[in-house]
Formats: sequence, C-alpha cells, structure tokens
Amino acid sequence: MPRRVSSLLIAACGVLAAPAVARADAVGAYYERTAMTEADRRCGLFAPPVALALTAARAQARGAALRGGASPDQLAQVSARATAKIAAADCASTDIRTAADRVRAAFAAYGRMPRLDLPGASRGWTAVRPAPDGPVAWRLRQSAAFGADAMTFGLAGRGRRDALMAVAVFADGARPYAARLVARDPRRTSEPYLPQGGSGPLSARLPPPSATQTFTAEARSVAGTDLRPAGARAADAFRFPAQGAAALATLDPREAVAVEFLFEGDRTRTAFVEVGDFAAGTAFLAAGDGAGQR
Repeated sequence: MPRRVSSLLIAACGVLAAPAVARADAVGAYYERTAMTEADRRCGLFAPPVALALTAARAQARGAALRGGASPDQLAQVSARATAKIAAADCASTDIRTAADRVRAAFAAYGRMPRLDLPGASRGWTAVRPAPDGPVAWRLRQSAAFGADAMTFGLAGRGRRDALMAVAVFADGARPYAARLVARDPRRTSEPYLPQGGSGPLSARLPPPSATQTFTAEARSVAGTDLRPAGARAADAFRFPAQGAAALATLDPREAVAVEFLFEGDRTRTAFVEVGDFAAGTAFLAAGDGAGQR
C-alpha cells in the first residue's frame, strides 16, 4: 500500500539538509524530492530560492539513481507515481504545511552553503558560491587531464554572471587558435550513447559525429590567475555560447562531452568531460544567487 502523504512529505524534508545521496537510496530520494517539487508546483509553497534548492536536490538524486543502475524509463515511472500521490493531497492540509515548514527550515542551512561537491562515476563537479563583489572565479568546475595537457571546464564569472569556459594548459607550450564543444544532439538521437552501460571510458560515451552538435567558442583570451590550473604560469581561456551550457544541462549524467582544441596544421587535441551533476550544480548556484529574494 502506498505511504500516506504525511510520511512521504516529511521524509522528503531532509533533502536540503543532506544534499549528498547514497546510490542505494537514490531512487527513493528521487521519488521524495519529486513529490516535494510537485507539491510546490501545485500549492505555491516556496519562495524561488527554496524551489531552486529542491530542483538541485531532485537533479542530484536523479543522477545518482542513473549511475546506480536505474533506467530513464524507471525514473519516469517513479516521477509519475510521486506526481499522482501529490495530486490527491490537500494544499491546506496539516501534512502539507508541516512538510513545507521543514523544507524552509532546512533551506536556512542549505542557502548558506558556500560549496557543494558533486561526485560522478569518473569525475565530479565542484560548485562554489563566490562573494558577489569578488574577482572572476570558477563557480562550477571539473578538471581533466588529457595526455600531458590539463583543462578546467565549467562556469566561471563574477557575482551572478557566468559563462561556460574551458581553460587549458599545454605541456609543450602549443597555443590553440580555437576550441569547440561537441555533445549529443537530442534532435538526432533521443537516447544517450552508453556502451558498457556507461561504465566505460569517457571517450566511449560520446555518440558518432552524425548524432552530435557542435558549439564553437565565441571568444579566446589569456586566462587570469584565478582561472588557471594550479601551478600554471599561463593558460588559454575559451568562452562558449550560452546554448552550450543549456545543452549540457539536458544530457544524461552518465554521458560525456568533448572539448576539441584546434591548432595550426589541422591538428586537434581533445579533452573529455563527464556530464554528471552539471544540472544540479547550476541549480545550486541559482539557489544561492536568489537567497535574498522573497
């Protein structure tokens, strides 16, 4: 028999206080976080920062569930069950009010978190909420080594403004003249390309060229000291269009994208990025950006 609405919602109230999810519990956490998100949609329970925190928690649970072996179809069914459960709830009930109060209390701590580590199957993301008046810095980043070269990739900016960036250091001093981001194109193939169930190397988790889309970097510059990999004296920074970040946020967390650096003589060096919890990281940042809103 399904759990009562009260027990479901009260169990879900811990989602902000403990954002990390054990894979064994990820499907259950996804169910509970979906229920709370749906309760907010139906009943208008939360201010935008709290709603964004729920979005981050739900995205993180979904990623953990997929990495733990759940299928997208299974999670779609879980989401549908949670939505149906909340559809029968009374927005004015004591159960809903109690659950909403607990989520708001949990957000008081979540909203003050300066950093969130989001582990992945191979690589993870680090989300950092910088000071509004601080220098340009990484807000969401993943590091990658490719051969003797190194790259940091993610969202960088100042205050609440950021852009999708790749900052690379090349061991032999080579200087690329351009860079491009290559990702699966959902218009060409709706399913992720995951040989070995997504447990293989990142280079095997990108579909063939016929099923990809490319975002060419719109600007190149010398990276400032705050964005360079540790110990690097110089690095090249490439800024990608906003559509690249939007595309990344829609992909399966088990997928990979490629950053291709182009050199004179028709040479290319490629770094791979695990999609992971990129969407959860952006929601975490957005929740912090709006922490003062009501």
